[in-house]
Amino acid sequence: MNVHLVDGTYELFRAYYAVPSAKNASGAEVGAVRGLARSMLALLREPGTSHVGIAFDHVIESFRNELFAGYKTGEGIDPDLWSQFELAEDVCRAIGIVVWPMIEFEADDALATAAARCAALPEVEQVLIASPDKDLAQCVVGTRVVCLDRMRKKVLDEAGVQAKFGVQPVQIPDYLALVGDSADGIPGVPRWGAKSAAAVLTAYGSLEGIPDSAADWRVSVRGAAALAESLAGRRSAALLYKKLATLRMDVPLTEDLEALAYRGADLSRLEAMAERLSDTSLVERALMLGSGAEP
Repeated sequence: MNVHLVDGTYELFRAYYAVPSAKNASGAEVGAVRGLARSMLALLREPGTSHVGIAFDHVIESFRNELFAGYKTGEGIDPDLWSQFELAEDVCRAIGIVVWPMIEFEADDALATAAARCAALPEVEQVLIASPDKDLAQCVVGTRVVCLDRMRKKVLDEAGVQAKFGVQPVQIPDYLALVGDSADGIPGVPRWGAKSAAAVLTAYGSLEGIPDSAADWRVSVRGAAALAESLAGRRSAALLYKKLATLRMDVPLTEDLEALAYRGADLSRLEAMAERLSDTSLVERALMLGSGAEP
């Protein structure tokens, strides 16, 4: 069997900017939630989809904000998008998908934890993390745990991570610490770019293994002296950035593999949600899952 783990925060953001605005009977914006719900019903329709979980950032801030003041916050999120987060969680539950709403941790931490647990089970053939977020590339293991970009229909396995970033999945936190990640508010180390980070990490394996002096480097990189000086002067900051970029695999998720098995929508709950969203087609689409008809 395959397990699909969905980045609900990404899906909601994507729907908000891709789906036309829509209001419910009360005048509230619900277009993104409608788009998300239809996307999840489409996923459930795809061959091989049997076990599904979805994680949301119930609040944008997490324990990482206590470690670094510059880490991403909810500031700047459009109120019309922010207002749909709780609705998104509710509609996914009504559809029958296990929902992980993260508060102390982030959605990515929940996905990383679930991926590691499921991959350890012999009955699981493949874990697909449905997100193009580069943070999640660190979870990839061979072809057993992969990242799935549903919009582009692309799968990123371990060879794909190496080809895209120039490093192994386990080195992604080191890579992001050096080059930065603007989406998460990680500034990176000045002067370091994708090519230099990949080359040096390939030689030394980790951020901790890189010598302070370029004279001690066994890899030839353009501007090595300046790169080494920049890192040496910001070593402690870089290690903090690595910690921020490293996903946690100890999130206390209570659901086991059996709980992730899709058993259909809670129709009464979904009918109530469809009314809140002014979209009766959601119930029709959910019913089609069991009938064999095309949604």
